[in-house]
Amino acid sequence: MGSGVIAILLTLMAVVAEMQIEGLTDFTRLDFPPPPNFVFGSGSSAYQVEGAALEDGRTPSIWDTYAHSGYTHGANGDVACDEYHKYKEDVHLMAETGLEAYRFSISWSRLIPNGTGAVNPKGLQYYNNLINELINHGIEPHVTLFHYDTPQILEDEYGGWLSKKAVKDFVAYANVCFREFGDRVQHWTTFNEPNVFVLFGYDSGLLPPNRCSSPFGTNCTRGNSSTEPYTAAHNILMAHASTAKLYMKKYKAVQHGFIGLNIFSYWYIPYTNATEDVIATQRANDFFIGWFLNPLVYGDYPEIMKKNAGTRIPTFTKIESREVKGSFDFLGVNHYATAQVKDMSISLQMDSRDLLADMAVTIKLNESDFPPGQFPLNPAGLKELLEYLKGYGNPPIYIHENGLSAIRNGTLDDIPRLQYLQGFIGSLLTAIRNGSNTKGYFTWSFLDVFELLDGYNSGYGLYYVDLDDKNLKRYPKLSAQWYSSFLKGRSTSSDQKIEVSANISDFKESHFSQ
Repeated sequence: MGSGVIAILLTLMAVVAEMQIEGLTDFTRLDFPPPPNFVFGSGSSAYQVEGAALEDGRTPSIWDTYAHSGYTHGANGDVACDEYHKYKEDVHLMAETGLEAYRFSISWSRLIPNGTGAVNPKGLQYYNNLINELINHGIEPHVTLFHYDTPQILEDEYGGWLSKKAVKDFVAYANVCFREFGDRVQHWTTFNEPNVFVLFGYDSGLLPPNRCSSPFGTNCTRGNSSTEPYTAAHNILMAHASTAKLYMKKYKAVQHGFIGLNIFSYWYIPYTNATEDVIATQRANDFFIGWFLNPLVYGDYPEIMKKNAGTRIPTFTKIESREVKGSFDFLGVNHYATAQVKDMSISLQMDSRDLLADMAVTIKLNESDFPPGQFPLNPAGLKELLEYLKGYGNPPIYIHENGLSAIRNGTLDDIPRLQYLQGFIGSLLTAIRNGSNTKGYFTWSFLDVFELLDGYNSGYGLYYVDLDDKNLKRYPKLSAQWYSSFLKGRSTSSDQKIEVSANISDFKESHFSQ
């Protein structure tokens, strides 16, 4: 990061404490438990931020194949934010912002290009360098092992997560990570939101590996929407359980770390007060959350899933049930929005069904609560979700992703995102005061990264990345300034409004033309 950019950033951060936005509640970082009992950070994933997709021995993942097949508006992650080369600058920027932790994922196909076997020295060096740089700046690394990026070679060889072979290969990959990085990494997440990965990757076919069958999905050349989501999810659960068993048996006593699994979740509310919609809301939670949390906590799938899916959902053997039950130290949660649930039990009368038909609901985002194209601004939904998760034994939880998308048009004046973060962090504080065992909060995302569904048309970043600049310069948005002010213990509201250039061209002209 150039010294000029840092100087500008520091100047803006010095005045952000004088910002006032109507209707915001006043609280500070000091109202939360201090590190290490609670950490604030931000996040990314390997394919979305690293770039260098064809460099230093890395091989394609299914996400590369997906992006290069035209599903993301012609964009791809070949270069992305180029954090592979710019990690030192980015970590320095994280430190200046005040991040206490950084969540990132390791690219399986960068570390082990063939999916199995030999470790890539260049990949190993990169992740060692990144981890060391974070620690040298006082930032705690939180590592995700799988973020939608099965090595394409394994997908081609045996169908990826449709095969039990993936369980063995994933555990071997995780073992390399624990062995090489575990002396410095204390928090390991095996899978990022596998409920979304299998639902959209193997049922609707909207995400990699693009498997589905008619009439449940479109644009797929292979797949079976009725069975494959359940099969892939089962294998992922067993891969998680086997990986957790390895860590707890071989590494935990020496490395003293923690291992968990991440899920995506809306906060669901009934569309009406009708009994069928209330029941449908619980069914949606059982299918979307309980699909993974029930096995982790109780050793089996929810009864309603087993009833509606019948023989299409795998059965846990007694040994599998024992292995998966209790196989976590924490849960990761990705939460963005509240959604309404309407009963669609009529779908259960279909002769052929997929997972969504088995769920028998219609999910509605409450569009009246938010601008077109954005998520509903319902911060209270996070508090309610955390209250619901207390029913699983009040496990330790990290909010791994929370943020607001906006069109990438060069605007730095992102007050809606600032308000979103302030509202959700305030809701989180209420949940903690009500007894939630939440241990951390990460914004999504630190930079405007390559987005899986939208390429570079939209972004969630605290920092704008200028894709037209050969150096991919980073620029702070108002949300970055607010978050930094908050992390440094300043009040979230005060008496004077901040002034900042509203778009990137004005920012560059006023600060870099001299």
